[in-house]
Amino acid sequence: METNEILVLAMLATFIALLFTGFPVAWVLGGVSVLFSLLAIWGFETFGWETYFLTDFRIFGVFIQRIYGQMSNWILVALPMFIFMGLMLERSGVTERLMSNFILLFGRFRGGLALGVVLIGILLAASTGIVGASVVLLAVLSMPIMMQQRYSKAFASGVVASAGTLGILIPPSIMLIIMADQMSVSVGNLFMGALLPGLMLGGLYLVFILVAAQLWRSLAPPPPDLPPVTGRLIADTLLSVVPPLLLIFAVLGSIFFGVATPTEASGLGAFGATLLAAANGRLTWAVLREVGQKTTLTTAFIFGIFLGATLFAVVMRQLGGDEFIKEMLTGLPFGPNGIVLTILLVAFLAGFFLDWLEISLIMLPLVGPVVAALPFAAMTSDQALIWFIVLFAVTLQTSFLTPPVGFSLFYLKGVAPKEVSILDIYKGIVPFVGLQVLAVILVFEFPQIVLWLPEHFLVR
Repeated sequence: METNEILVLAMLATFIALLFTGFPVAWVLGGVSVLFSLLAIWGFETFGWETYFLTDFRIFGVFIQRIYGQMSNWILVALPMFIFMGLMLERSGVTERLMSNFILLFGRFRGGLALGVVLIGILLAASTGIVGASVVLLAVLSMPIMMQQRYSKAFASGVVASAGTLGILIPPSIMLIIMADQMSVSVGNLFMGALLPGLMLGGLYLVFILVAAQLWRSLAPPPPDLPPVTGRLIADTLLSVVPPLLLIFAVLGSIFFGVATPTEASGLGAFGATLLAAANGRLTWAVLREVGQKTTLTTAFIFGIFLGATLFAVVMRQLGGDEFIKEMLTGLPFGPNGIVLTILLVAFLAGFFLDWLEISLIMLPLVGPVVAALPFAAMTSDQALIWFIVLFAVTLQTSFLTPPVGFSLFYLKGVAPKEVSILDIYKGIVPFVGLQVLAVILVFEFPQIVLWLPEHFLVR
């Protein structure tokens, strides 16, 4: 094994080890990058190590250039706008009205409350894209009611956590924006490619709830009494769905039909969410200040990790890490499909210990070009890349639900009723993680689930 390959493996091992110390990930990424830059330069000057281009201090000039390049990237302007949109929609009162109407309409059926939670989760996913906000909002609004109606604590926890996590996959998704930037593909095409898999996953949740509620009746008993369904209730429910649907159409429709770029559509979405809050009488200076502060903090957190990962990727490539990874993958005794499955398995296992952001920023740029160069018979290299990125995104969705680092589990535990234990939450997410794996298999076997929309719509 050559010196640069040893350094690549040591760099990855050091990063993983330092993650368990509790240091912020952004600092770990940046610190490891600087440390191994100095180590490689010292080794070259002292022992003549073969470290490719990492031979002098000009690497730090490359750091500055890459950071400047990332900060001047217009695609990333969409991130704070979509974050603002999601947080403002959370405060607009739209979701509370949806939940109250859905409880009255669907709650009378066995498992009806859980169905309502997933349906609202799909609407939130397509209009906010923020997992933390969705999980907390759904938990606060639905968990106490499900506990009152004697729902299984594990079943209720699994429904809320999984429904809230749909926002990371169904567009507009922060994860997809970052992946598009990392892989230099169209955000619009990636949004279209992920839409059907995201809706399919939500559909799998709905089917599972219907079947489970009938087979195991203690999971989701119907309420003892609810007022009868009236035409007014149905009309109110339909009217409560209209505002988020209009916002979804304004954002995604403008992208899909080529009216606006994703960056422009993000501004439209932020403005639309603000109008909804104003229409419901929820727009105050206090709300604006709170949403602005949370948007700033969330954006800063993401960009901190983003910049640390940028430096990490620069050093990794300077050490020849991309070639090393390529040789390892292409040297596997599998065909293209086997290589893709190996990558997805590694990403799935990494999701137990790493957040989707670190995996996306570190792993995806290393393996994406390898997949794009593989000879898939039924796809061009561009199609293969979009299909693989969406497949990778569906796989990473499991990272929100798999312990010990599943962030949706922590969000839920923080706001769930006291009688719901972390063990209940762990038990509840097991079947939903299985459904996510099933979604990965379906997208893998049927690439047209991803490719059909990008092939039929024009994106600017």
